[in-house]
Amino acid sequence: MSGRDAAADEDDAYVMPAYTKLLVSDPARSRAFYEALGFQLRTADPVFTHLRWARHADLFLVSTPPGVPFATPRGTGVILCFSVVDSDLDSLASRARAAGASVFGPHPQPWHTLELLVTDPDGFRLCFVTPQ
Repeated sequence: MSGRDAAADEDDAYVMPAYTKLLVSDPARSRAFYEALGFQLRTADPVFTHLRWARHADLFLVSTPPGVPFATPRGTGVILCFSVVDSDLDSLASRARAAGASVFGPHPQPWHTLELLVTDPDGFRLCFVTPQ
């Protein structure tokens, strides 16, 4: 369903060499969206959600602090990429559309990948990539 490998399904903790935090307007909506795409829920509370696409591909959703304006557009010029190894991009595109996402692709790229571009509820752009 996603880029998960067998080790990512274990209930393991590890030092993350890199990770991404996204400031979101509605944590419950964003959590449901990412889970619909195939991200695995690790932990969640009303302010902070830890999701995992694959081992060392962790994503954190953080609620916008009260009183802080939620600036738009979100993530201009940034695309978060996730490898897809155990499902096809067409089914992922269907799940993304069903979750209300803007979807572009999948399309072949000149660098020998097939890529699906998805925009999340807050406007962050995600690219799901498979070798071609």
